[in-house]
Amino acid sequence: MRQKLEAFDKLADAWLREVQYNDRVLRELRRMEPTVKRILHSLDPGLAEDIYIDHRDALQLTQNDVQRALGIVADMDEWEAHLRPDSPALIADRLHPWVWESAAPMWGAGARQDAVLAAARTINRRLQQKLDRHDISDSDLCLQTFDMKEPAPGKPRLRFPGDRTRPTWRARQDGAKYFAAGAFLALRNVAAHEEVVTWSEQEALEYLASLSVIARWIEEGAVEANT
Repeated sequence: MRQKLEAFDKLADAWLREVQYNDRVLRELRRMEPTVKRILHSLDPGLAEDIYIDHRDALQLTQNDVQRALGIVADMDEWEAHLRPDSPALIADRLHPWVWESAAPMWGAGARQDAVLAAARTINRRLQQKLDRHDISDSDLCLQTFDMKEPAPGKPRLRFPGDRTRPTWRARQDGAKYFAAGAFLALRNVAAHEEVVTWSEQEALEYLASLSVIARWIEEGAVEANT
């Protein structure tokens, strides 16, 4: 980022110092503009609200933002070390592969609602495939999948490993039932049926993390069927 910003700053300075119009420099500034705008937005969205290069006064304002961004880049390590409390970071690409591999293309395009929906749909398909059950889906499927009733013909169950006589095993099994069903109701259905959902990046990431938990449970569980 530093190299890109410094190169842009240098070119902008050269163009602003030119007495005559320099088309070659301006073409290079235009080529760099999308990348510089992306970098500015990643560092501070307020810096990328307006970026223009075709007029000297506008380019001067853009150069000012680039120089501010260079200040941020220079001090980022110190901010990380001294201004933020020690806390773990939630890394998106370490979420369960069913979740992140489905969500990543939409997330990269800024479509957070579609990213959550894609992840939920993938989990639903994976659960249907694991149980070989395609007559129901989403929350209804989760309610039946993790139910502690004995499996019935055509209605297999998914069981966690462990001692089934222990209260904690029953609590986990019952909790997964309602957690998974609730996630499909509150996340998948909202993402699918609301035209626009104003989820922040942090909210959407937390929702993907919730779906990642469900994906891990599905992969961990053993299928029990009554044929």
